[in-house]
This record gives sequence, structure tokens and C-alpha cells, in this order.
Amino acid sequence: MLPLVRRTRGPFLNHWAVPGGWLREDEGLDDAAARTLDETTGLSASYLEQLYAFGEVDRSPTRVVSIAYWALLRQDLVDAQLSTRPAPENVAWFDVDDLPTLAFDHDRIIAYALWRLRNKVAYSRIAAGLLPDEFTLSELREVYEAVLGRRLDPSNFRRLIEGSEALVPTESFRTGKHRPARLFRYNAEVALAETGPPT
Repeated sequence: MLPLVRRTRGPFLNHWAVPGGWLREDEGLDDAAARTLDETTGLSASYLEQLYAFGEVDRSPTRVVSIAYWALLRQDLVDAQLSTRPAPENVAWFDVDDLPTLAFDHDRIIAYALWRLRNKVAYSRIAAGLLPDEFTLSELREVYEAVLGRRLDPSNFRRLIEGSEALVPTESFRTGKHRPARLFRYNAEVALAETGPPT
């Protein structure tokens, strides 16, 4: 899922677009990206990284170069943030496999971000940006499956993950209809974008 903003002016009036904004004279790129996400969606990212510079000559009626960022948003934090400060009316969440017609070249930006995320999840612990602080192995596998767009064998996934130094088992369990599931957390000494569990 990703948040899109309905444009309130031309060009592409009423079309959906990736959240964006202008760079202020007194701020760096990272700060501008975080501010823009907050102002346009009411959300703060759990992970934010520069993606790519898009500067094709014909991408906008006027000459515009966009330095795109991609952000990961944990569902629990999104829910908490939106309960205290609802997103603006012109923001809606869309499934990446069912996007509306987008303004400008924003379909290309989203495709590139998905490609980058799917590649990065294979060699890093970037999935942590989509999970709460403690999670079950099933929840972790579901994140990998959602990002990769394919089903993973639960037994093989468990074996690969449990052999990784990126995860630390906790003493807590989640109870439900089935037997209690141990909760894990990511090893704080392994940086979010560094090598982590293989897929």
C-alpha cells in the first residue's frame, strides 16, 4: 500500500500523484523529504532513503527535476499517527497492484521504488521498517512475501532467518488460536540497510 495525493491544481488536476513539494532555501534534501511527507500525508516515516533523480526534459510542462525519496511506514505507527492527526482529505492509500492513472511520470517513480525495495529486501534487513519493534516469524515472512510478490516456504524461511545474526529472540510470546508464537526483534547492532536475513 502507498499513499497518493489528489492534485488540486493543473496540470493533471484531480489526478493522483506521489506526495511532493518544493525544496526550501534553508533545508537539506533529507529534511525536505521528511517535511513533505509530513505536510502532505500527516505521516512520519520509520525509514527514509533517497531513491533517484528524475529529470527527463518532457516530464513536466515546465522544467522540473525531482529528487525522489522512498519511505517505509509501519502500520502500527500509521494507525497511531492518523488517530491523533488525520491525513488531509486529498490523501488516499492504494494497493501497488491496483493504482489509478497517475500524474506526470509518477508511475515510473513508483515502479523504480518497488524495484529498489524488492532488490534491497533480498540483502538487507529493510523489512524492519515495516514491522513493529517485536514480531513473530510469520509476520516477518508475510512482509517479505508482500514486498517480493510471491509466497515463501515457511520452513525454509524459518531456517534461513533463525540462522541469521540479524534477529534476536525475546522471552515474549504472542498467543492466539494456535500455539503461542515467540516474538523476535532485530539486532540493534545491525544497521537497517546492512546485510541481514537472506530470502
